[in-house]
Amino acid sequence: MKKDTHPEYRDVLFADMSNGFKFVCRSTATSRETEEFEGKTYPLIKLDVSSESHPFYTGAQNQIVDTAGRVEKFRQKFNRFKK
Repeated sequence: MKKDTHPEYRDVLFADMSNGFKFVCRSTATSRETEEFEGKTYPLIKLDVSSESHPFYTGAQNQIVDTAGRVEKFRQKFNRFKK
């Protein structure tokens, strides 16, 4: 690799601000803030949403299934083919 062309790839601390969940992952993201986590100091990247707080991953998403409406719509659509 050429020198001074690639960003520094290092351990970074990501913090979910909605619930306080923190994890360390390797990244090229830069930050002026640092924080100590498990005895080491890492650059800190603040997240609004992570897998710990996103409704898709937590199962808290609203699942509204209108099965009766779907069946009626199907029947109305294909009623003309009925013999």
